[in-house]
Amino acid sequence: MTYLAKHRRRLAGVGIAAIAAMALTACSGGGAASTDLTAKGPITIWYSNNEQEVQWGKAMVEAWNAANPDQQITGQEIPAGKSSEEVIGAAITAGNAPCLVFNTAPSAVGQFERQGGLVDLSSFPDGKEYIESRSGDLASQYQNADGQYYQMPWKSNPVMIFYNKDMFAKAGLDPENPQLSTYDEFTATSQKLVDAGVAPVAIQPAPTSEFFQTQFDFMPLYAAATGGTGLVEDGKATFADDAGVEVGEFWKNLYDKGLAGREQYQGDSFAAGNSAMAIVGPWAISVYKDLNWGSVPVPTPNGTPADETWTFSDAKNVGLYTACENKGTAWDVLKFATSQEQDGALLETTGQMPLRTDLQTTYADYFSANPAYETFGAQASRTIEVPSGPNTVQMLQAIRDAWGKTVIFGEGDVKSALDGAAQTVTGLAATK
Repeated sequence: MTYLAKHRRRLAGVGIAAIAAMALTACSGGGAASTDLTAKGPITIWYSNNEQEVQWGKAMVEAWNAANPDQQITGQEIPAGKSSEEVIGAAITAGNAPCLVFNTAPSAVGQFERQGGLVDLSSFPDGKEYIESRSGDLASQYQNADGQYYQMPWKSNPVMIFYNKDMFAKAGLDPENPQLSTYDEFTATSQKLVDAGVAPVAIQPAPTSEFFQTQFDFMPLYAAATGGTGLVEDGKATFADDAGVEVGEFWKNLYDKGLAGREQYQGDSFAAGNSAMAIVGPWAISVYKDLNWGSVPVPTPNGTPADETWTFSDAKNVGLYTACENKGTAWDVLKFATSQEQDGALLETTGQMPLRTDLQTTYADYFSANPAYETFGAQASRTIEVPSGPNTVQMLQAIRDAWGKTVIFGEGDVKSALDGAAQTVTGLAATK
């Protein structure tokens, strides 16, 4: 399985069936754990099973344990299961979740909160101040409706357009100055790539129905077109506006012209040469190291400058779970793991972007030595997140169902489809 497939499989974690199962047990989860936020002692943490993150996690644990003999961390990869989120949800229900999970999907946080499984980090005396001083304005996207933080904004993989320079050159296009900035340019370039026969399709987002696929075609372009508007703001869906419809029409045109594939590609379409472009985050740099690639921001209607273009974050965050007995230590470990030093180690080891305001200046030496990551470092400050609340997955699924039927497969009107999805999403946003 490719890294891309594994990456998006992990995002599949909060499937509708899994959410339904969690909801059935929500009232029974959490047990009678202590509410003491000051208790100190040993804790257990889980981190992702991604090879680079395991390496970072082990090194972080070793550094903490060397300095804190009375508050030792036991760290392990998140247990195997259908998905990380299903494993975490089951642990909440059983009352045996670890203290910290460094692999908490923002789309799952509202449900975990409703289960009673997460600690409000704002309840620590320095909690809100620490989070907002580290992550700046972006932190507000990770609050619940009451302004509380049930997740620590941790790291992002802001998505951009990767393109194959060799394919562009074969199609007679300038690989150092790709014409991909506006919708019209992107469409014309895509047509030239396909007409030249360099790849069967220009770009191949997954045409499948999983809720999280919304995050890799609609959300990045909607963020870019609106200067960072989320899918839900002030409790109401935003995306059926003119910008959202224009994004939908842009993608529908690509599918109708055969420039994007309606059939699911089994494998990594970009790596295999089935497509000349892909929408991916900085993790792709190491995955596609054998390809001659370039990267640019996602397109906008009229060509927004790169330093003003927004996109989807593809973030993973950290949750502190209510089953934890030694919450004082857990909070101290969470601050240690997101400190300037450890964020730098995370960046060095994984190439993923810590969600902190001073990213490029603090780690200027890293970006100087690794220029391929520099554009992603700049992009990390302009990202949107999935809607908050306990019904995030259902919201994204409503959008995906409308998108798949109308945009991908050409049935019906884009405006009507998005209007219907927006009505559903607004209703879900009001449901606690």
